[in-house]
Amino acid sequence: MTAGAGLSSRAVCGLALTSAIFLTTLPARAQDAQCAAPLQARALEHAPTHFRERIAKGLPLKIVAIGSSSTSGAGASSPAMTYPARLEAELKARLPGRPITVLNKGIGGEEAPQMVARFDADVFDEAPDLVLWQVGSNSVLRDHPAPGETIRQGVERLKASGTEVILINPQYAPKIIAKGAEVDRAVDTITATARDLEVGVFDRFVAMRYWREAEHLPFEQFVNADGLHMNDWGYGCIARLLATAIVDDAQPPATTAKVSAGPTAVK
Repeated sequence: MTAGAGLSSRAVCGLALTSAIFLTTLPARAQDAQCAAPLQARALEHAPTHFRERIAKGLPLKIVAIGSSSTSGAGASSPAMTYPARLEAELKARLPGRPITVLNKGIGGEEAPQMVARFDADVFDEAPDLVLWQVGSNSVLRDHPAPGETIRQGVERLKASGTEVILINPQYAPKIIAKGAEVDRAVDTITATARDLEVGVFDRFVAMRYWREAEHLPFEQFVNADGLHMNDWGYGCIARLLATAIVDDAQPPATTAKVSAGPTAVK
């Protein structure tokens, strides 16, 4: 073997070792992770019945997604990978040929009072068939009381306008769960308020907790490096689960459903 050949061999071995080390540092199951959720996060206790009637009649569908930075899409690689954009794509895939619009009305940093103040311009003027209201995360982060009364007043205004409502609770992410009992109180307050007013809650907190605790996915699989916002995979999976919760009329089986999700898998 020549000196040149020996050097080439050592280089190849070094490259192989480097590649092996790199692969072992990738997040576990990053390539084959599945979008999964327990029944609690796949079904709505109070479903949007009029919205489903519009689906059955083949009518156009218009949704307004209002919220803070995890609605606007902080952490996503592009506007097309935000949860409202992915939700529109999911619904169009399930309901081909149907005019479907999902408007993104998220503004980073807002809490419930600021969102309610925007209802006239960002919700009522759009005359949506359904409103998705993501709320509670920033009050948790700032150690503010769970905004139960503000959410109640906001939901009452939305219902009075003739639109249906689904609330979306905080995300299960390191900076949120670090608040301990505060996030539990916020999640419980949102759930109790929704039940009292008979509107749906999409339990994002439970879905994301399931990814971490039951599926054993690393946070890097679904949370951005900032430890707070979702990444493309996380937004894609939330959109897919939310589309299922909105559209499915049949009672889901009491088992865990799994579907592919991710920047390339979510179509």
